[in-house]
Amino acid sequence: MALFNRRSIFGNLMNKTENFENKKDFLSHPKIVENYSLLTDIGIFDHINFLENELRNFQNLLNSTRNIFSCTTVEAIMDSTVQQISDHSLPSLIVFLWKPLHNREEIVVKSYKNYKPVNVNLNLDRIDTFEPFFTKYPRPINYELFSFEFGQSEALKSFDIIEPALVIPILGPSGGLYGIVLMGNKVIGEEYSIAELSFMQHLMSFVSLAIQNNLHYERTLRDVKTGLYNNGFFLTRLNEEIARTRRNESTASIIIMDIDRFKRINDTYGHIAGDKVLETLAITIKQTIRAHDIPSRFGGEEFTVLLPDTDKKKAFLTAERLRNIVAAMEVPSDPPLPQITISLGIFTFDKNTNLPSEDIIKRADEALYMSKDRGRNRTTVWGGIGLFERIEQKLQTG
Repeated sequence: MALFNRRSIFGNLMNKTENFENKKDFLSHPKIVENYSLLTDIGIFDHINFLENELRNFQNLLNSTRNIFSCTTVEAIMDSTVQQISDHSLPSLIVFLWKPLHNREEIVVKSYKNYKPVNVNLNLDRIDTFEPFFTKYPRPINYELFSFEFGQSEALKSFDIIEPALVIPILGPSGGLYGIVLMGNKVIGEEYSIAELSFMQHLMSFVSLAIQNNLHYERTLRDVKTGLYNNGFFLTRLNEEIARTRRNESTASIIIMDIDRFKRINDTYGHIAGDKVLETLAITIKQTIRAHDIPSRFGGEEFTVLLPDTDKKKAFLTAERLRNIVAAMEVPSDPPLPQITISLGIFTFDKNTNLPSEDIIKRADEALYMSKDRGRNRTTVWGGIGLFERIEQKLQTG
């Protein structure tokens, strides 16, 4: 409401001076010159300067929100928010804590000191503890007041180490704490002004909307259980990659993998244990592949990875690295689960392949089942890759 009223005031003022091309023309108007002393005494020029500053602040906020809403991931939103705050307020330190999409308790921390990324070790498992407080006080708050509210809380001990000056919540429009921003003192040593605090409060309301929009969009693309992309998104990206390889004469590959004897795990240890296997494998896949590769849960215990700009040999090395990491992977479970292994199939395509996505997937799937038939826990490339593959396969079998 305050935002609306200020704009209305400025709009009314501009309507009264709309016949003047700029401020200089306005000030040189005969009526203004004639009454200059009176207008100065009653503070009209100070008020005009105040409104101009307000307009610049709103323009800065608009530009900042435009940048934030152009981001396509929560990580990018976070980076953009840090940049907007840094440009506007010159803080010496910014620490951004937020909860990822598919794990509401794990905390991701991103820190900047004097505008450069730094590592900050915060011994903090969750931020839900602070949610009731920020639901009641949804605004930037001085850290001393914040710490006084929570007393000797264990959660604040890690905060104390970095000596923040401000704590800023990022709250969802319908409730829920998405994240927290900790800000150090300003580089130039000044305290944060009321205008800066207002800017950051307005900015965070837009950040929360951007995050919520991203989360809703992500839910249409992601598998709920694993957080990987779903089958529909994978097929869309595969078709795009097929078109790109034909256009740019590049090479791409897909990997299809299947958890060996997964039904036995479900039958013996229960579906909760089976879910833990799926979730742990999904994390392992994401940590092993490149940032621009496309991992998905294709269905059941079957997963796929699209590898742009990847030939047979590179795809085979990626698959083997993943297979070996999974073979050493520990799944948290009580009682302990048997060692998990996967079988993998690879198909590589380029502009000369001339196959639709269905046939590309079918051939990768055929290679997967060749791995199953040959004893599981191995990788097979459809069509083979010659001597290189034979050497690797010999190493697999000892």
